[in-house]
This record gives sequence, structure tokens and C-alpha cells, in this order.
Amino acid sequence: MTGLTAVLLYAAWTLLLPIVYAGYRVPMILAGKKRGNHWERGQPIDDPAILVRAKSVHLNCLENFPLFAAVVLVAALLGKSPVVDSVAAYILYARIGQGVVHLIGTSLPLILVRGALYLFQVALILYIVWTLLH
Repeated sequence: MTGLTAVLLYAAWTLLLPIVYAGYRVPMILAGKKRGNHWERGQPIDDPAILVRAKSVHLNCLENFPLFAAVVLVAALLGKSPVVDSVAAYILYARIGQGVVHLIGTSLPLILVRGALYLFQVALILYIVWTLLH
């Protein structure tokens, strides 16, 4: 998998997540069970726990996507895409794995797995940066 393909799939994963919680919310609004602004910040949260976690997974993706995309694009511009291509799939798989684990639950073992997957992503992105600079 190329780095650019991984960025594209990462973006697709990030876009899929709000569809999950919007898929619950939109029918609630259309059926008149909730007001359209019911989910604004500062309101009490009464969504099912998995939807709250889906929103968190989405926000987590948004935090690291610009960093990953930036190093992939810089590598491409420098003509050093093979550096990214060698690890990009692992970054994507770790991101999706982190999200799936988060969707499953928030027990301590799951939190530790999520943390390990996050650190793995960060380490690989830092590896790319280090390699591009040297």
C-alpha cells in the first residue's frame, strides 16, 4: 500500500465514523423524538454509549490525520515516497484498530490496547520524519 492510498483510506475511515452517529441522530430528529440542536455542545448526552465512543473515535482520527497526511505529502514532494510506503499501511491498520477497540468498550485492558496502538502510530510517523530529515 502506498502512503497516498493510506491517507485516502484514513480519510474514508474518518468520514465513515460520523455517518455512524448521524445514522442514529437524523431519524430521531425526523421522527420528532429529538430537536435538531439536541446534540449541541454543553447539552446532556443521552446517546447510547457506542455512539458517544464513535464520536470520540472520529475526533481522535481528526487529531492525527493532518500529521500523517503532512508527512506523506512531504515525502511525495521530496521524491521519497518509498520511506512512507514501507510503513503507511501499519499506521492505517493501527488507527483503525485503535478505533475498533474504542468502539468495543472502555475497560482498562481495552484502554491499554488503544494506547499501545496510538503510540505505535506516533512512533511510525516520527520514524518517517526522522528518515526524511536524514
